[in-house]
Amino acid sequence: MSHRNARLTVHGRRILVERVRSGRPVAHVAAEMGISRTTAHKWVRRWRAEGEAGLHDRSSRPHRTPHRTPAAVEARVCELRQARKLGPARIGPVLGMPASTVHRVLVRHGLNRLAYIDRPTGDIIRRYERDRPGELIHIDVKKPGRIPDGGGWRTRGRQATRAGRPGAGFDYIHSAVDDHTRLAYSEVHPDEKAATCADFLRRAAAFFATTGITRIERVLTDNAWSYRKSALWKQALTDLGATGKLTRPYRPQTNGKVERFNRTLLDEWAYQQPYTTNDQRTAALADFLHTYNHHRTHTALGGQPPITRVNNPPGQYT
Repeated sequence: MSHRNARLTVHGRRILVERVRSGRPVAHVAAEMGISRTTAHKWVRRWRAEGEAGLHDRSSRPHRTPHRTPAAVEARVCELRQARKLGPARIGPVLGMPASTVHRVLVRHGLNRLAYIDRPTGDIIRRYERDRPGELIHIDVKKPGRIPDGGGWRTRGRQATRAGRPGAGFDYIHSAVDDHTRLAYSEVHPDEKAATCADFLRRAAAFFATTGITRIERVLTDNAWSYRKSALWKQALTDLGATGKLTRPYRPQTNGKVERFNRTLLDEWAYQQPYTTNDQRTAALADFLHTYNHHRTHTALGGQPPITRVNNPPGQYT
């Protein structure tokens, strides 16, 4: 892609070539377009050699890098990172390398952040994604504190909040996220009992059906009692024709898509502004979900909102 101050884009280069092909001197065309004759000749020469493909930008990456760190040394850097969780400043002296070089090696191998590594095993966490909507639904519960009337500490300050007012308890935010589309659905409840979880699953399935996801194949949850032992939960899965799947104990990465959604939920809804009542915050959830599903860009989806990944969504979801 051309930089923002470039005189010529791909379209400008086509115009340049067309004017030269019409028989006009290259120097005259270059002057009209505000570029040097050298640049104009370069693009004309590339077009003659490669055709349309020659008018596109080329990668500046070198064909070979003779001074790149040897593969054996890079392997040793990765080994120290995964086995001992050391950073560039500590790996560098061990191997006699500058910390900046160690950092580049870690970036090259996807190890530059400890969040990319499973701490107990040192394995690299690979992001996965299901192939179609409804193939896997992630479900989780988040428990933010309730807001007392008049506002919590974000509105009144910590000292005023501590002065004689008991805790207001917690809200239980049940959320479901489709693995392929990242489409999300959430509800606020006073608990996470089996009946609540089962009824939420049915309503979440109904919501997904309105967007075009008419079948849920599998549901992934953590190891809470309501998901492991409850007959009500198992019956809800059976009614939907879905199967249940539990995460590995102490491995939240497995359920990472809904875990990441929970962070967004807190940042952009629960703590987005200082609410004065708990009902005010609850009422704002519907607007947040609509924005998240229909308008908020998602980096994992190429900058598109989740609704764009649904197969044949109804007309009202455009």
